[in-house]
Amino acid sequence: MKKHYLLASDFDQTLSFNDSGLTLSELLGTAGFREKVAALARLNFVQQGAELAYLLSEDAEYRRVRREDLAETGRRVRLKRNVPLLARMLQDGMDGNRFDFYVISAAPREVVLSALDGIVPPDHVIGTRFRFDEQSGQIATLEQAAAGYGKGAAVEQLRLQHGIPREQVVYVGDGQSDIPVMLHVNRGEGFTIAASEAREIAQIAKRTVISDDALSVLVPILEEIVGFGPAQIRALFEREGFVIQEWDRVRTDWLTIREGEGGVLPAA
Repeated sequence: MKKHYLLASDFDQTLSFNDSGLTLSELLGTAGFREKVAALARLNFVQQGAELAYLLSEDAEYRRVRREDLAETGRRVRLKRNVPLLARMLQDGMDGNRFDFYVISAAPREVVLSALDGIVPPDHVIGTRFRFDEQSGQIATLEQAAAGYGKGAAVEQLRLQHGIPREQVVYVGDGQSDIPVMLHVNRGEGFTIAASEAREIAQIAKRTVISDDALSVLVPILEEIVGFGPAQIRALFEREGFVIQEWDRVRTDWLTIREGEGGVLPAA
């Protein structure tokens, strides 16, 4: 029986190569973005992924940002290859299965809207929202951050809105800020895909796919949800004008090895 799925994806480093905060910092000529984010992470002061939202609402160097600066940042973000084709193939459906494609990001919504202009409809983009001062045009306050548990809440709201069962939710992400939403989706027997080899998320996601092409996330979806075999997947890609040149399956073991007691390993 063909089914209706909700597919939600992170943006930074999942659909793009860049961290939007770093791109914004380069636009502003502001140094030290990575150091500020690392300091906030060490303090556990904000949720993972919400560091840029905090800087934009509280840091003097970033509060001067205007809406047009965020839009320009989005235009400068380098997307992974074939994001438009990914969106189109999901919209068309696969083997009769429907997929509603949403992007949920801790990045400012204006950045994501600009980067995905003409690719993903604005009402399918959920990002961090700010209120802007009417006189200066600069950021006034943070209204809502779509990070950490906020992503899980957004996925659940969309699921209920579309009337989709929990087991028909798919989430794609790449980092620690995606852990809460992946755990939420896994608990509901949904399907999670990691777009990076970061240990924290690779151990949680049901599948991990590493590629510079956005179409790569279709492979586990076609296998696990649609039920296609390798030959059918290759044929589908070829119909779209692509050849899967390399397809390696690698099982990763994460090990920590130490010496035995007294600094001497037991004899074999």
